[in-house]
Amino acid sequence: MTQAPATTRATRRRHDREIVMLAVPAFGALVAEPLFVMADSAIVGHLGTPQLAGLGVASALLTTAVSVFVFLAYATTAAVARRVGAGDLQAAIRQGMDGIWLALLIGATVIAVVLPSAPALVDVFGASDTAAPYATTYLRISSLGIPAMLVVLAATGVLRGLQNTKTPLYVAITGFVANGALNLGLVYGADLGIAGSAWGTVIAQWGMAAVYLVVVVQGARRHGASLRPDTAGIRASAQAGAPLLVRTLSLRAILLTATAVAARLGDADIAAHQIILSLWSLVAFALDAIAIAGQAIIGRYLGADDPQGARAACRRMVQWGVAVGVVLGLLVIVSRPLFLPLFTSDSTVKDTALPALIMVALSQPICGVVFVLDGVLMGAGDGPYLAGAMLVTLVVFVPVALLVPVFGAGLTALWGAMTLMMTVRMLTLLLRARSGRWVVTGATR
Repeated sequence: MTQAPATTRATRRRHDREIVMLAVPAFGALVAEPLFVMADSAIVGHLGTPQLAGLGVASALLTTAVSVFVFLAYATTAAVARRVGAGDLQAAIRQGMDGIWLALLIGATVIAVVLPSAPALVDVFGASDTAAPYATTYLRISSLGIPAMLVVLAATGVLRGLQNTKTPLYVAITGFVANGALNLGLVYGADLGIAGSAWGTVIAQWGMAAVYLVVVVQGARRHGASLRPDTAGIRASAQAGAPLLVRTLSLRAILLTATAVAARLGDADIAAHQIILSLWSLVAFALDAIAIAGQAIIGRYLGADDPQGARAACRRMVQWGVAVGVVLGLLVIVSRPLFLPLFTSDSTVKDTALPALIMVALSQPICGVVFVLDGVLMGAGDGPYLAGAMLVTLVVFVPVALLVPVFGAGLTALWGAMTLMMTVRMLTLLLRARSGRWVVTGATR
């Protein structure tokens, strides 16, 4: 049996160490984020069903408002990592400050829209007459934390670009603990009800943003980077993020289409779909952690004018994505009997979910390749291609998904369409990766 050359094995071990060092803390930070919503739900749930329903509507709106602008993290990571690779830390932090200023501007705009339109937004989501007042209260107060969350996204991108994923993990854990303590104190101790939960979350979010700003400002002073807003830099950050915004909106449209189709299939199907989607999202965090590592590593290699290193890192991360996907798929299959009872005791919902979960499990290696290459191309600053590829995927997925109820197919067929969607994404990303057109070196793309 032929053994790999020692240099090849050493390179793989180096890549493995980098991936693990960046991906593991990133995974912890990703998992910590949804715990905010879970903690709020657990605390508000004891106030009553209308309050919990109101929280559910408001949280959906807030999550959408923040997730749409996730490009603040992705684009900033890639841009900062390139500067780091080029050895220009001053410019790297200056680039990050542009992203943070952009986050503040977007956050202020979102507040200006949400505050006066909160009742109308809640009504669009179909909140009941009893839940709507609570949803409006929570949405209006929590919107004040949106600029903080966007700053957190941008600052997280700065630190990831600097190859630092541990600080975001520590901040996320501290923020989660503070959020829980504040909510308990304000909801029950101060007897503020659902408004107390909203204020507790806002305070925790601004506390997290403050910590990030202190870290970034210290880095800026250490390397002589300006903290003042730069119009040209902010405009460049917005232009770099625009294609990723298109990508994110297209992906959001795919998920909303899938949920709408599941709702048309029947109550058992939509219930099972929501359970499966929650598991799918949880599993995605593990794969997204590798993608985050990819953004930072690839950006650094390209900034250092090392295309060979970037390609080698890409190959190794794809291998990681496939391997982790296989493991996650096996875990989904093994955990089915334990996972489903956590969410429902309805045998019809369980029977509906079981075959669809098999489809989810089988698709995980595909998902692994997709997430990794998505991160690689983001790290390369290849946003326009990612936007176009996601639009193609949307065009393929929507008609296939809409045909599921027309032909009387069930939830398994819908998740078959989701697997087709991920397969199309994988093919478009593989084509780009193999073309080598993403390999553009230099401190800027």
